[in-house]
Amino acid sequence: MGEIATSNWEVILFYNPNSNIAKKALAYAKAEGFPVRDVDILKTPFTGTQLEELADRLHVPLEELVNKEHPDFHKHFGEPDLSEDDWIKILRKNPELLKEPIAIRGDKTILVKSPSDIIKI
Repeated sequence: MGEIATSNWEVILFYNPNSNIAKKALAYAKAEGFPVRDVDILKTPFTGTQLEELADRLHVPLEELVNKEHPDFHKHFGEPDLSEDDWIKILRKNPELLKEPIAIRGDKTILVKSPSDIIKI
């Protein structure tokens, strides 16, 4: 069992409150009547284990959780070739670089690209 406690009746939404898509996805989920546990990634830091679990749930390498299109990424990191531990350190210190929102319900996990994606979960 992972470190992120999930259930089949609740959607967990990891999001950045400054993200428009995240705000819309959260509103959409609530409008659809889903019980939502919203986790502000800027206020609730991830553990390394949680980041590894998110990558595993999304079936991507840890590096793929990093939004390399974010303006701060290239300014601070350039084109790095990093280990998994380095990617974890980057995301723990710079949670705004996480690709988000990420929604989890039971065994399903998705990277929300459009607010209506929330119904896929």
